[in-house]
Amino acid sequence: MAQQTADLDALLAGARNLLDSCRAELAKRVIGQREMIDGLLMALIARGHILLEGVPGLAKTLAVKSLAEITGLDFKRIQFTPDLLPADVTGTMVWEQATGKFSVRRGPVFANVILADEINRAPAKVQSALLEAMEEHQVTIGEDSYPLPDPFFVLATQNPIEHEGTYTLPEAELDRFLLKLLVRYPSPEEELRILRPEAPGLMNSFAGAPTLSRASVLAPVLGAAQLESLRAAADAIRIDDKIAEYIVSVVAVTRPSIAKSSMGRSHADTAASGKTGREGLYRYISFGASPRASIALYRCCRILALFDGRPFVTPEDVKTAALPVLRHRIVLSYEAEADGLDTDAVVSRILAFVPVP
Repeated sequence: MAQQTADLDALLAGARNLLDSCRAELAKRVIGQREMIDGLLMALIARGHILLEGVPGLAKTLAVKSLAEITGLDFKRIQFTPDLLPADVTGTMVWEQATGKFSVRRGPVFANVILADEINRAPAKVQSALLEAMEEHQVTIGEDSYPLPDPFFVLATQNPIEHEGTYTLPEAELDRFLLKLLVRYPSPEEELRILRPEAPGLMNSFAGAPTLSRASVLAPVLGAAQLESLRAAADAIRIDDKIAEYIVSVVAVTRPSIAKSSMGRSHADTAASGKTGREGLYRYISFGASPRASIALYRCCRILALFDGRPFVTPEDVKTAALPVLRHRIVLSYEAEADGLDTDAVVSRILAFVPVP
């Protein structure tokens, strides 16, 4: 037992050092944005896709390109526009005059890291083509299906302030994203660092990071072997049965009809309903999260513990991961909009009501 504990401690220490190296490399290009950086690293470890939402100019594209560079993976950027066709993403059949046969010309989706820039500007047909790639890691061209490279990550961005010429993402596609990250404005200190990266005394948010430069060459510190070591460390994190039950309870509260019909007057139903069903949270939720949300929350909690170097998951890990995991998986009612509530506010109320183990 003592040897197992020592081995786990060594594994976690190595993982933390590797993560610090990744953050330091990314800090050569990106000032601050710790939440976004950790979310990107979390997606790599958990084999998930990420939806980044933020106004233009917050280094979303730069962060994704820099992440691909430190992994040494093949990177492709697709600029989504209303006139984009599925073949522009997946590829198409091309007639070869010399051979008299059709050949497959693969599209930009055949890469390890895909930046889907302004993903909500593409119409439904393009979203359907991308949905197959995200879920099944394959693309159908003509009558045949072609596997995508492994690993395969879709990192999509969308602008929350412009709605002209955009299309609402299907709920089925949103559910395929492991996390939805809201990219915030930098603090005044970080913005000053962006303006004057060479000024002495203005330290980057990552300790020991060198001077910021878009031209900086990033070292490939997160190769295939290093990434597998991080995944092994995350799998070694212990998660108690009570924590797993807590995760299920949090996700179950997001499902009004199922909670009322199958759970009876359980603690989750009572907490969400209040005195009456109309007075509680259920009137703000039209549709809740699927079991895919429980799986995502389970994985992300272990990775958060890994980030802190802990060999076990705590309820605080669940609360921290709940917002990015659930905010795009809950469909709010008109009453929530009328009362000025967004999904983050509803999820926060759920976390306040569900008993903590």
